[in-house]
Amino acid sequence: MSYDARDSGGRAGPRLKVVAGNSNRPLAEAICAHLNVPLAKSQVKRFADMEIFVEIQENVRGQDLFVVQSTSFPANDNLMELLILIDAAKRASAGRITAVIPYYGYARQDRKPGPRTPISAKLVANLITRAGADRVLTLDLHAGQIQGFFDIPTDNLFAAPIIARDIHETYKGDNLMVVSPDVGGVVRARALAKRIEAPIAICDKRREKPGESEVMNVIGDVTGKRCILIDDIIDSGGTLVNAAEALLKNGATEVMAYITHGVLSGGAVSRIQNSRLKSLVITDSILPTEAIKAARNIRVLSIGALIGEAIVRTSREESVSSLFY
Repeated sequence: MSYDARDSGGRAGPRLKVVAGNSNRPLAEAICAHLNVPLAKSQVKRFADMEIFVEIQENVRGQDLFVVQSTSFPANDNLMELLILIDAAKRASAGRITAVIPYYGYARQDRKPGPRTPISAKLVANLITRAGADRVLTLDLHAGQIQGFFDIPTDNLFAAPIIARDIHETYKGDNLMVVSPDVGGVVRARALAKRIEAPIAICDKRREKPGESEVMNVIGDVTGKRCILIDDIIDSGGTLVNAAEALLKNGATEVMAYITHGVLSGGAVSRIQNSRLKSLVITDSILPTEAIKAARNIRVLSIGALIGEAIVRTSREESVSSLFY
């Protein structure tokens, strides 16, 4: 479905506008292609000392404005761009400002893991709210309770329909099993398994320190199964590689992975390429690097149409949740 953002009289004045920062302009352009509206003209640049300057170069007074910006690497720069874009829109008298954050950085810091540690996900929510956002649209939050960190309406979209469709088209439902790489992801795995009508298994993981993990055992019989690992974020890739090894040792015939947010920091791409994973499929919530594009076993799915449709429904005051049920 595409959306022509014109009023009922057919006049060319759009009811909504989309503006984007520098974190993932190709995704913003894909969203606009679905909406059938041009990306609003803006300038986001750096001064010599790397201070950020923003200028929205067209009228947004009274408009339903959607600011598209993932807070991925470099997380702090992209977060500041988002905040300053929101502030610029607010001071330009935009009618309503929706922060569209395909990847919500700092989401993994959603609780106090020890004494004298921050809850950074809540701090970032406060910053976005205080900057002037009226609502938030995001995708596959690391923890659902982060929605409650915002004091403004927040819609958490799910990549599951796109992932399920790709699995149906690629594997035809043949002898599949959905696997959660840790106990915390069981709800996500169960939701995907229901969509593709497959059983589930769980990898019991013990993490010794941040960025490293060790898979201890597999809960469930994966013998002879084509296993699909599902998770929201892949960073170093260690958990996924270890899970794939454990599954194959327990009798799985092959292991694939579907992950929403491909952070893939450090040597993660090389680690995935040299692993026994048949394939890793990520979305373009984070702009894929050249290394990711060149990787033999990494593929990217577009979420432009999904986010575009959610923007349509938000602008029209229609249900967003019905996209997923």
